[in-house]
Amino acid sequence: MSLPLDRLLPIVLLLCSNIFMTFAWYGHLKYKSSPLPVAIAASWGIALFEYMLMVPANRWGSAVYSAPQLKGMQEVITLLVFAGFSAWFLDQPLKWNHWAGFGLIVVAAWLIFLE
Repeated sequence: MSLPLDRLLPIVLLLCSNIFMTFAWYGHLKYKSSPLPVAIAASWGIALFEYMLMVPANRWGSAVYSAPQLKGMQEVITLLVFAGFSAWFLDQPLKWNHWAGFGLIVVAAWLIFLE
């Protein structure tokens, strides 16, 4: 079973926007010697691209998903992107308790989709 484009496009845009946002929020942690104002400016610059993807994802996604469903999806995508980013970019793999906590958030997001 494949997802129609109107259901898939918001998910793809949310995934891409979360990649940008994860770099904006956490990428500077790898460069702690950089001055804080530089980190803030770089983060804002990266976040601009995140917004250019997030806003259309939510606008177009609202045609097929409710706002709570979009938010639940976004949270799960954020956790998955962050898990990979933390291990790959920050060299801080998640431990069992992190995965357990994230798993509970995934269950919460799943509940949002029940009708």
